[in-house]
Amino acid sequence: MNTVQDITSPMTASERYATLSLAGIYALRMLGLFMILPVLSLFAQQLEGATPALIGLAMGIYGLPQVLLQIPFGLLSDRFGRKKVIIFGLVLFLIGSVIAGLSTSIYGVLLGRAFQGAGAISSAVMALVADLTQEVHRTKAMATIGISIGLSFGVGIVAGPIVSGFGGVQAVFWTTAALTLLAIATLIWLVPNPSRLKLHRDAEFVPAQMFDALKNPDLLRLDYGIFTLHLILMAIFVVVPTDMRSAGLPVGREWLVYLPVFVLSMGLSVPFIILAEKKRKMKAVFIGAIAVILLAELGLSQTAGNLYAIIACLGVFFCGFNLLEATLPSLVSKTAPADLKGTAMGAYSSCQFMGLFMGGLLGGWFKGTYGETAVFLFCAAAALSWLLVALRMTAPRYLANMLISLVNLSESQANQLGDNMLTINGVAEVTLNFHDGVAYLKVDSQQLDKAELQDLLARYGA
Repeated sequence: MNTVQDITSPMTASERYATLSLAGIYALRMLGLFMILPVLSLFAQQLEGATPALIGLAMGIYGLPQVLLQIPFGLLSDRFGRKKVIIFGLVLFLIGSVIAGLSTSIYGVLLGRAFQGAGAISSAVMALVADLTQEVHRTKAMATIGISIGLSFGVGIVAGPIVSGFGGVQAVFWTTAALTLLAIATLIWLVPNPSRLKLHRDAEFVPAQMFDALKNPDLLRLDYGIFTLHLILMAIFVVVPTDMRSAGLPVGREWLVYLPVFVLSMGLSVPFIILAEKKRKMKAVFIGAIAVILLAELGLSQTAGNLYAIIACLGVFFCGFNLLEATLPSLVSKTAPADLKGTAMGAYSSCQFMGLFMGGLLGGWFKGTYGETAVFLFCAAAALSWLLVALRMTAPRYLANMLISLVNLSESQANQLGDNMLTINGVAEVTLNFHDGVAYLKVDSQQLDKAELQDLLARYGA
């Protein structure tokens, strides 16, 4: 007898275990990356051959191989197995960390950072999460991964200066190598093996859907947004750490700035996230956050030599940044058709990493050619262009994604179930993919009649 899926049930113990262990792997890898942001521009000046342009390139080059390899790695994981591809990527990341940790020249750090970027495991990790969770719990599992990334960012920018105080930037790279070994061990011994591999259109990039994602103007606006946001982030970290040091911040005390700035900015962002999601003011909050980024960049352009002004503007920047980091993925999820979400998120992620690369490249070039003020003015111009693009964005529909398994049904039963689901209050769209054995739903969470939907699933034995 088949078990009817329960859309109101919590994750099973095995699903929670798999999700948390994979979130831990993702967080360990990202922690090592984020730790380097606030310290590389400070310590790279001591490396042989260092110039502002090469320092910026060393910071951003990580993003380029990510753009080139993350989608191929995801596709390879369908053929050769998730764990094998993830381990291979983590080994590349480990090699890059060791190369950078041993380097005394900027060129060695460049090579190491490029190897780190070649460890492009994001798509494969997401696919493995999807393999190990039921359709009805997939969204919760992905949200857990997202939370782990946010936490690792906050911990990383605080921990980086502390770790570097014990041995410079090399200590950060060696710590990153140790965290990578821990991630590999977690994957081998703690993460369960999936019973079978299958395509998950909600979690994986599907090449055949690429043009559908690229021709959606609202998705393209969001892709431009995440590109610009991470371009600005990387360009800021090319300049701000050295600015604060020049303005009088003692060596090794950077964490005393980043910790309160990040915590306070997160606290200030939460009410606006609630306003955007619960009160359905997403577009207004989104536009406002971009404007905050623009104001922060203009402020930073006028703060040369004033430590407290730099810190204040950095706090304003992170208020906007944290809010946008939370709302952008939500907007992609709301905007993309349910069965196109994985492809849309793949394109979005590629734009994010390209932004990191271009931010380091252009931030270093502007700093070396025109000075630090020019970096902030360039970032302000980028934020202004994003603001103008975002103003034309269509107000999002407040619809969440829901997946329903069809594996117990015949094709005719699945079609009947799809028609009947559309009659339930709160169900806006139903896309059936009988070949994948999944129904992709767009639902209004505030209006969805879950009891009626559950009764319908029970009647069909779904």
